[in-house]
Amino acid sequence: MIEEKKPAVYVYYLISLGVIALDQIVKMVVHFNMELGSRGQIKIFGDWFKLHYLTNPGMAFGMEIGMENGKLVLTLFRLAAMFAIGYYLFLLYKKQSNTGLLICVAMILGGAIGNLVDSIFYGVWLDNAPFDAPMPWFYGQVVDMFYIDIWEGRIADWVPIFGGDYMALWPVFNVADAAIFLGITFILIFQKRYFSHLDEEPQPRPETDQEVLES
Repeated sequence: MIEEKKPAVYVYYLISLGVIALDQIVKMVVHFNMELGSRGQIKIFGDWFKLHYLTNPGMAFGMEIGMENGKLVLTLFRLAAMFAIGYYLFLLYKKQSNTGLLICVAMILGGAIGNLVDSIFYGVWLDNAPFDAPMPWFYGQVVDMFYIDIWEGRIADWVPIFGGDYMALWPVFNVADAAIFLGITFILIFQKRYFSHLDEEPQPRPETDQEVLES
């Protein structure tokens, strides 16, 4: 049986690079051509899918680390995660893992780096660091633009964490967020296929004719 030849490892890093490039291009187009906030909102599909330019100072859903220099801690964590995911992708390739899994991890890596670029550089490049940031480097805000307008309103006070807040059902996101979300989603859906090799018992090495004669 002829084994399927897998692409070279750099192909998967090129997928990550493609995600980063697309993410940054879209962010630059939005930043230089749209007005920040709801006044510059653009409808794409009906009233439910829109372009809505905003900046996110923290994590998903606009949450922040409640400590001094929390933004710096978050940026450094993202930087460490970038190297960890990049190395994990290399290990998966060396183990000849499923191609679909490698593509998903490459998408997650690209998304992680895409948002990391915002955090490290946008405070300088786009001058979008919070007014109280101690320095522009590492304190840049992430640029978001895709808005699925399903519902927005005030959350009941009894809801943990988000109680009393006014928020949208689906947060505004960007290309990097979408790549991470899709990568994780496909891994969860196809996990049995992607990680099936972990359940396989190693097969004994077949004996050669010389070894048979010697025995």
